[in-house]
Amino acid sequence: MDRRNFIRLGISATAGTLVVPRAVLATAPAVDPRMAGSVFYTGEAPGRWSKKVSSHLPNIEIAKTPDGTNIQIETRHTVEGYNHYIVKHIVLDQDYQFVAEHMFDPIKDKHPVSTFPLQAYSGPVYVLSVCNVHDTWMNMAEI
Repeated sequence: MDRRNFIRLGISATAGTLVVPRAVLATAPAVDPRMAGSVFYTGEAPGRWSKKVSSHLPNIEIAKTPDGTNIQIETRHTVEGYNHYIVKHIVLDQDYQFVAEHMFDPIKDKHPVSTFPLQAYSGPVYVLSVCNVHDTWMNMAEI
């Protein structure tokens, strides 16, 4: 093999590795359902935290307004300073894409409640509640 063909082959192989992952990822499911109960927890799949569902699963309230939709998220969790608290709430759209988040300060925030305006969005929203001890919990609501 001469040097020019070797360089062409190298460039083609490199370009192929940049294009192929996009095609493979495009057909993969957005979230592998096997992750529930291990990577994140739900009411149906609490994994090792089965006794923590009521205090860690985020509750979602939907309020329609003339300007759109607001969601209020509450995690019924006590705040024990930096020892044990809800770190943040995260809102994801129907494709599990980031929409918004709210970080909590365990010194100032006495209860993990957050509100997000979603304007004209409709469809499922996925909400994550992140505890510094008991991991990440996900719940879903349809808007």
